[in-house]
Amino acid sequence: MNDRELLEMAARAAGIESLGYGQNGIVVDISAPCFVGYWNPLSDDGDALRLAALLNLEVGWDDKYEKECNVLVSIVGGIIYDCSFPYNGDKLAATRRAIVSAAAEIGRTMTTESVR
Repeated sequence: MNDRELLEMAARAAGIESLGYGQNGIVVDISAPCFVGYWNPLSDDGDALRLAALLNLEVGWDDKYEKECNVLVSIVGGIIYDCSFPYNGDKLAATRRAIVSAAAEIGRTMTTESVR
């Protein structure tokens, strides 16, 4: 999946209504009159943390290798996503990507009926 697809599927899992996709991420209505914002947990630590909390994700990682960290995301003890991402010194970026990837996997498996 590309970044747009990851974000769209993660938004689905989180119940976030997308108004489209822009340069800064998913366009969302943040419930203020005439105000639209962007949601991008791939680049925003706060969005990623809120996504993990909303979906009850547990995140842990092991950086035993110099340029890659293994990021494990689980839901209350059940492993749903286990992957390695290169981080080149940016463990936060690798962790955000793992959270979004796990949420996208949840969103991908949801049916349109369960989204409503």
